[in-house]
Amino acid sequence: MQEQLREEADGAILFDAVVSPQVDGDWFAPDYWRERGSLRTQAGGRGGVAVIATPAGECVLRHYRRGGLVARLLGDRYLWRGADRTRPFTEFRLLAEIARRNLPGPAVVAARYVRHGLFYRADLITRRIADARTLAECLSAGQLDAALAEAVGELVARFHREGIWHADLNAHNVLVTVEGLYLIDFDRGEWRPVAAGWRQSNLQRLRRSLLKLGAAKQGEAAFDAELWTPLMRGYERTLQA
Repeated sequence: MQEQLREEADGAILFDAVVSPQVDGDWFAPDYWRERGSLRTQAGGRGGVAVIATPAGECVLRHYRRGGLVARLLGDRYLWRGADRTRPFTEFRLLAEIARRNLPGPAVVAARYVRHGLFYRADLITRRIADARTLAECLSAGQLDAALAEAVGELVARFHREGIWHADLNAHNVLVTVEGLYLIDFDRGEWRPVAAGWRQSNLQRLRRSLLKLGAAKQGEAAFDAELWTPLMRGYERTLQA
């Protein structure tokens, strides 16, 4: 990782010069890639996911969008509190730290904010994780079994052991590949001193996500026995390793 900053008239771009020696504003414009036949979209996130074929390889371009009721008021705008506190710069640096700790997260390429008075808009580019399905998709296809649940527990424990807190730990943000599992979407994530409280809260968020997606169709007792107990077994074993 070689962090480099490119300042522009209305914002700034932070990028990894090792991945690409030059990143400009065009990289964050879907139309730029569309005109070159280098853009495709896929389901996921708010408004879908833009996959772009860049000189650095296939990447995911994500525009930061608010959710919930506040989205009606602010849309995709965020309150300006300084460059280093913008959502994309914070996530860029957290992902860089995740990579330094050899944790399975998306490799970060570039981040940008564009300021408009008291607000800013933002984007992030990460390398695409190829041939991946979300844990939610595995569940929907009936492929979430005890072995996969245990692997999910191991994955989460690896991050928790390093003090990495995921702000939205749910089944859509766990990717499953032949090579292994990944956590994605670290918007608002942060490093925290290791503590049992936030770790358990994070796990309960994941549990609620699985239940909401129908993992307990045979009843919560069956879910606990067949999936949650193996997940926690993998978690505890890895946390204590």
